[in-house]
Amino acid sequence: MKRIIVTFFTLFLLNLSAFALEFKIASYNVENLFDLQYDKTEYEEYIPDKTNWNKTILDKKLTNISKVINDLDADIVALQEIESETSLLILMEQTPKYKYYSFIKNPLSSIGLGIISKFEIIETKSIPIDTKNTYSRPILEATLKIDNKLLKVYVNHWRSKAAGESARIPYAKSLYKHISIQNDNIPYIILGDFNSNYDEFQTFLYDKKLNDTKGITAINDILRTTIKGNFITQETISSFNNEIVHYNLWLEIPYYERYNYKFKGTPNTPDSIIISSTLINGDNISYINNSFGVFKPEYIYKKGHIQKWNMDKKGFHKGSGYSDHLPIFASFNTNQKTNIKKTIIKNIDSSKISNLYNIESLSNQVELKNVIILYKDGNSAIIKQQNDRAIFVYNQAKNLSVGKVYDITIDKISRFYGQLQITNIINIKEINANIDIKSLFIDGHKSDLFNYSLQNEIITGFQATYSKRDLHYNNKSIRLYAKNKDILPPQNSQIIIKKGHLSLYNNTPQIVIYSKDDYEIIK
Repeated sequence: MKRIIVTFFTLFLLNLSAFALEFKIASYNVENLFDLQYDKTEYEEYIPDKTNWNKTILDKKLTNISKVINDLDADIVALQEIESETSLLILMEQTPKYKYYSFIKNPLSSIGLGIISKFEIIETKSIPIDTKNTYSRPILEATLKIDNKLLKVYVNHWRSKAAGESARIPYAKSLYKHISIQNDNIPYIILGDFNSNYDEFQTFLYDKKLNDTKGITAINDILRTTIKGNFITQETISSFNNEIVHYNLWLEIPYYERYNYKFKGTPNTPDSIIISSTLINGDNISYINNSFGVFKPEYIYKKGHIQKWNMDKKGFHKGSGYSDHLPIFASFNTNQKTNIKKTIIKNIDSSKISNLYNIESLSNQVELKNVIILYKDGNSAIIKQQNDRAIFVYNQAKNLSVGKVYDITIDKISRFYGQLQITNIINIKEINANIDIKSLFIDGHKSDLFNYSLQNEIITGFQATYSKRDLHYNNKSIRLYAKNKDILPPQNSQIIIKKGHLSLYNNTPQIVIYSKDDYEIIK
């Protein structure tokens, strides 16, 4: 039986500084940088002098946005929500490190796309969107010359989620078609505001308004960052031969750090940097492993809140804040293939549950040995290996019994709003063993419930007061969730959790109960 192999790449470069140039690329939605000319396409609150959008307020907006860009210090910055070339040029006056720029816009749209660069931009194209929507924003293609090598950058700003997924499909189709007919072999990066999570195929699935495409998503299915529900990864991208597939760099960082925007407090990833196989250890330009990140100094991200541009309820500008998006960035280098040593590959045994948390999807079968059934609810269960982690089994536990030990073979895992789960078991073998499952429960009283390494564990002995959906304890709170609301404890009651599933929902830990027997009311 094959085991899935997790590969960790470490490139050892010989005298890299003498042969290669490292550079950083970023993407930043600046949240409506308008000029002071009246073009009749402005959003109402940005019509000059109708509210208080004037030179004083514009100067404050420019000062704040330019500070972010200057501190970010990327070599190339893709920008969204720029009203005009005039807006871009006055921004560049305060970001003097950037000598080159491109700007495109649909004349009927309120906002356009820009790119500023320390490197020469030798060509700009506007890729039209094949749609009946006359307001659709085109995609900006910029070809840059970096260390005598060429790189294409595709800057995107897709239709917002005020519309269903069908409104974003034409953007992905137009871009993919354009890429497919290129014959120049120039490496490229796709980035910008896609108004789509990197895992949109999972997060939009149960939203009837968004999912008007029968489960097909623009960013995953059309741009092919996933194949049959599995993410394209660094390890798999080269196995598709001449097929055009893409790797989304959000997969580089831990799940709970994957956000650069919050919608009603819920973390989202509307912006992405997506690369092709030519940038994975490429001949001319390569992505620098694990260089992807979110730029969030304290002045734009305080105590879990993005410091967006502030306006009052009447649309008047307060003259403070930055943008409702955080910038994202990644680094690359130019290189000569002969100057790079062979990649060193380290194999890790993924038959341990803990190692599944380092994998986005499975390409082969995995045998998990000696898994103990800690809890079962219907056909779902929580399983654990001794001295290792626990994981949730979704709708595959019909033939499993609490307290028993099994060897199981799986071939599919997925995340549901962040919670890792096994979604297909193809073989079960029962092992004769006597296990005290309570000894494997986590003492909730002594544990940090916000430690992400405890995801999917069963906690016990946790005392708190239940009020307004949350459990309150030691000046902290954590959500208590039950699919059946009738089993939740009375408001303001003090309870002890006897068996609680510590899960994750939208990057936020919560305790899930499945029965009234999972807790005891003490007051």
